[in-house]
Amino acid sequence: MNDRTVLSLVLSGITFVLTVIWGPPLIRALRSLKAGDSIRLELPDSYLAKLGTPTMGGVMFVLPTILVTLIYNAVVLLGGKTEGRSILLPLGTMALFALLGALDDWTKLRQKDKGEGMRSRTKFLIQTAISAMVAYGLYMVLDVPRMFIPGINFEIDLGMWHIPIAMFIIVSEANAVNFTDGLDGMAGLISATAFAAFGAIAVLQGQIYVAQFCFTLVGALFGFLWFNVHPAMLFMGDTGSMALGSALAVVALMTGQWLLLLVIAVIPLSEILSVVIQVTYFRLTGGKRIFKMTPFHLHFELSGWSETQVVQRFWLITLLASMIGVALAVI
Repeated sequence: MNDRTVLSLVLSGITFVLTVIWGPPLIRALRSLKAGDSIRLELPDSYLAKLGTPTMGGVMFVLPTILVTLIYNAVVLLGGKTEGRSILLPLGTMALFALLGALDDWTKLRQKDKGEGMRSRTKFLIQTAISAMVAYGLYMVLDVPRMFIPGINFEIDLGMWHIPIAMFIIVSEANAVNFTDGLDGMAGLISATAFAAFGAIAVLQGQIYVAQFCFTLVGALFGFLWFNVHPAMLFMGDTGSMALGSALAVVALMTGQWLLLLVIAVIPLSEILSVVIQVTYFRLTGGKRIFKMTPFHLHFELSGWSETQVVQRFWLITLLASMIGVALAVI
């Protein structure tokens, strides 16, 4: 382990401490703004206890990650090194999707009687526009690795197809993590584990700036989980979930190991697929359902699992999948 790798872990500790320190003032501020979350009427009765819990908590880990990353890399960024500037892409993606998520959360708070945020079509169009800019930057500016397949020791160039594929991955992952954010601590735990896995992959590739970003965010997420584990004192909301999903997708694309999202991010993948399958089957059969409720975690709750059981079991699956993913990356 070289000095720069050790520094990456130190950055993780710094963001953890910063997040824990500023967490209580943020929670008090959100409560004073009456940023309490609303609860869907069709959810299990156990969710009524969550009514009024502050949302938009994603700013708790997004801001420390941006601050620490920019301060630590200031010399490199100002010095004009292309390698160092590459970190601006996942950082900028996270910030833009966090802003979009915050707008969606704020819209929900202003329309509590409806419990709805931005129109889905509007949100999707904005997500697509952001992802198009990011995908172009990945392909034309940074010239990141195109695609690696486990067991094949050379890079596969997809040509210009890389741009629409990257767009699809970014939008899909942003929404997948958003669907995963439904239980106390679940999205945070799963995202932290996934970022740690891709941080390890980046270290193995020598992409130390990507690794530093990943571990910095992991530390901030652990600080957020200090307040978000059951019973949660606040929720990350779309502010946090869309920021995490989009940033995870960009990190995976920067390593060229984005196929491993199918393994490492298996829980978010399952969550979004469960919604797609449920809606499609419902429309084709005129109202029949495969799952008791979607996203997927609600099906298990209605089947008798407790909230903590769902979170812990889904996290254990993610932990095992992440270890397998890292192992596949070095084959």
